[in-house]
Amino acid sequence: MLSKFERFNRRLSEWFEWIGLAGILLMATTTCIDVVGAKLFHWRLFGAIDMVMLFQIVAIAFATSIALILGRHIQVDLFINRLPRRVQAFIDTIALFLGLGLFILIIWQVGMLGYSFQTSGEYSASAHIPYYPFTYSIALACIPVCLVFLQRLIDSLIRMVKG
Repeated sequence: MLSKFERFNRRLSEWFEWIGLAGILLMATTTCIDVVGAKLFHWRLFGAIDMVMLFQIVAIAFATSIALILGRHIQVDLFINRLPRRVQAFIDTIALFLGLGLFILIIWQVGMLGYSFQTSGEYSASAHIPYYPFTYSIALACIPVCLVFLQRLIDSLIRMVKG
């Protein structure tokens, strides 16, 4: 059952990675259009800075879970690798529990921030793009991260019990 959950997490994270990739592509396209327009035609793309900022949010948020699965985040385990396996599993359990708690807190707080942006009508300075859809997208993108932490936490608990 745990392998099915792991495959689901990976598929969902890969799907979200494509959304992040689209954010990078849109960010690069917007920048190119703005720079080429300014240099060759003396024309600037209205709201380019706002759009690049918001596309960057999409790119970073939606790539987080696949980066976690692939081990692309910073990890220091020089000391921990020398400990017995059961102790390693215990330390992993604590770290994964704290990571899961942190991302649950992030989802909650970012969701509240999105609601605040939505009710107050907060938008970008020049292009007047509303912030709340992007804020909600950050919360949505953190869900697969929580699922990966949960799957690894269960796996770590099993390793700790089995030794």
